[in-house]
Amino acid sequence: MSRNPLVRPVPPTSWFFRHPRYLRYMSREITCIFIGAYCVLLVVGLQRLAAGPVAWESFLLGLRSADSIVFHILALAAAVYHAATWFNATHKAMPVQIGEDFVPPNVISGAHYVVWVVLSVAVLFLAGVF
Repeated sequence: MSRNPLVRPVPPTSWFFRHPRYLRYMSREITCIFIGAYCVLLVVGLQRLAAGPVAWESFLLGLRSADSIVFHILALAAAVYHAATWFNATHKAMPVQIGEDFVPPNVISGAHYVVWVVLSVAVLFLAGVF
């Protein structure tokens, strides 16, 4: 006698709406689309820079459009959300043990945030904002 195993039906496109934790996970994964698209934009910018001054000026003109500004705001929001959720999960993915004790989670996450702020200020300083 053969028994069929229990197979729970899982909707292929809406399974993550069942629990808030799954929804947060998927929203973090969706941010990769914006980050990837921004990387493609940077590569296109490098290609236009290599093509000459006329191509570079047309690329810069395209970046001044309203659609481009909205995309940059969405990409920035996605990058900040992606980084913040990773920093908050770092203590689980990378526990640091010193002797018998583990470093507290808030110290690990806090160190990542501090380095993020320091590097952001350094980049803004090098860009001439400060």
